[in-house]
Amino acid sequence: MNIFESQSYINDLLHNWYNVNKRDLPWRNTTDPYLIWISEVILQQTRVNQGLEYYNRFVERFPNVLELAKAEEDEVLKYWQGLGYYSRARNLHKAAKQISVKFNGQFPAKHNDILELAGIGDYTAAAITSLAYNQPYAVVDGNVYRVLSRLFGISTPIDTGKGKKEFSELAQSLISKTEPAIHNQAMMEFGALQCVPSSPDCTNCPFQSVCQAFATNKVPDLPVKQHKTKTSVRYFNYLFIRHEDNTYLQKRTAKDVWQNLFEFPLIEANKLLDFKELTENDTFKRIFSGIETVELTEKMNPIKHILSHRVIIAQFITLNISDCNNELDKLISVPLSDIDEYAVSRLMELFLEKLS
Repeated sequence: MNIFESQSYINDLLHNWYNVNKRDLPWRNTTDPYLIWISEVILQQTRVNQGLEYYNRFVERFPNVLELAKAEEDEVLKYWQGLGYYSRARNLHKAAKQISVKFNGQFPAKHNDILELAGIGDYTAAAITSLAYNQPYAVVDGNVYRVLSRLFGISTPIDTGKGKKEFSELAQSLISKTEPAIHNQAMMEFGALQCVPSSPDCTNCPFQSVCQAFATNKVPDLPVKQHKTKTSVRYFNYLFIRHEDNTYLQKRTAKDVWQNLFEFPLIEANKLLDFKELTENDTFKRIFSGIETVELTEKMNPIKHILSHRVIIAQFITLNISDCNNELDKLISVPLSDIDEYAVSRLMELFLEKLS
């Protein structure tokens, strides 16, 4: 059975499975391209059970493109807080502004127009055009890579140009021309619920009789990745400075992790520093220059925070100060009671949760 002969057979099995097993999710009950776009961007790096709450909260505050476009970026980031990968939120905001200007606030329907929007690549464009407009563009995400590599026994690495081209062409050859929206949803759902990364239930899989990976005992080995991501370790020494009922924040403006989010003054070093080492640090000396009393009141246990390409080892050091200086005036003075109004990283949020 070649690919084209198997198209109808595979689609029938897939669609039948989907009709029985699909989850009832809000973005599946709409053809609004804006709502589908938001859901797809959230789910790129977030599991459905976690992302659902964020999706509902986000679209309640920003129910359409124009509401998102006219919002301040700080507020958009605040509503994204906890989801991570904050470039997604910044690109959503930028793309909404593009739509409001170039398309008069109407979400574009043409695949090429959608691809021109900030942060939208082949996968997201295919998802929007198929799910919102029922156009036959196949989505290829991690779930689809896994299903296709196992079903057809493909060992071409998925993180190479050759692999991406091969899987994209295969997915496109299989897509239903009459029901592309259902087909794409079914393919992604099958990978999420049935053909899962570890220990899939192959005995109850509708494709067991035709799955090449099952026939050759290669299910755990597929899909193949050629490159392993290198992980770096960084050490963050955060200064939680208390002066009366206020503390101090700064905004991360550099193109680095958590860009445009707020945080306590930070001393990054090649290790976690003890208090004596901190007081000898040039940044510490500059921040507290001329202040009569800088008292260490608490140093919480280090937190290990894992991101996609790096591990951050952080400690939060609470310092009480007697007065202010010009350096602190350059920071943002925030009443402790108002700190929840600022968009912060999940690492900062973990610390703040312990304070409350």
